[in-house]
Amino acid sequence: MAAKLQMTPQVEQIHGEIRDNFRALANGFQKLDKIKDANRQSNQLEELTEKMRECKRLIKEFDREIKDEEGRNPPEVNKQLNDEKQSMIKELNSYVALRKTYMNTIGNKKLELFDTGAGASEPIAEGNVRLASEMSNQELVNAGMKTMDETDQAIERSKQVVHQTVEIGTQTAATLKGQTEQMGRIVNELDSIQFSIKKASQLVKEIGRQVATDKCIMFFLLLIVCGVIAIIVVKIVNPHNKDIRDIPGLAPPVPTRRLLYVRTGDHFD
Repeated sequence: MAAKLQMTPQVEQIHGEIRDNFRALANGFQKLDKIKDANRQSNQLEELTEKMRECKRLIKEFDREIKDEEGRNPPEVNKQLNDEKQSMIKELNSYVALRKTYMNTIGNKKLELFDTGAGASEPIAEGNVRLASEMSNQELVNAGMKTMDETDQAIERSKQVVHQTVEIGTQTAATLKGQTEQMGRIVNELDSIQFSIKKASQLVKEIGRQVATDKCIMFFLLLIVCGVIAIIVVKIVNPHNKDIRDIPGLAPPVPTRRLLYVRTGDHFD
């Protein structure tokens, strides 16, 4: 069908990108059936949702391009291009409805970007697919645009939540960093105090040993002085005691001397 359409190179490139995304969506949903883990299914749905957003953007760009070329194309070419646009919108809506079905199956609420309401069940999603096949082209275009607008609003809300989360995380990280630095300073101060206490203990021990040494020296000096004094006293009291040696440097006691004198009138022969 793409080969029969008369399109400018720009429109043809956009059309090819849209078809590539549709093939990727078809393969992605086929792989989704083989995934049993709910978390992996959620991740796969996120990737498919991103593909749908890209398709939405490309379809809008495709619509702008064909409107710009509308005055230069024959009426039958414009009709073919509009029919192709509506066919792509219808195909995108079918993937949106299919995505709803998988979301209701795995109960994932984080990916509700294309949902029109909460609590939708799988039979309702299938009903939406049947309803899309019965809608007119203009109704499909309006429904698709409405769904895309709702998706954009949901994306903006998600961006705001992410931005707020990042701000809270930044503030928390700054607070934790400040507390960590404060704890580091406290640890350093405790180390300094412990070192000072250790040095003071060593100094007190040195002083104690020095004082004990000085006391011993003073005690021995006192004993020596007392001994010397005792010897001196004994020597003075009993100078003829031969058991006590003379103290070096101390003169012996002067012996009693009798003075001889001549009385007047006495003569020696």
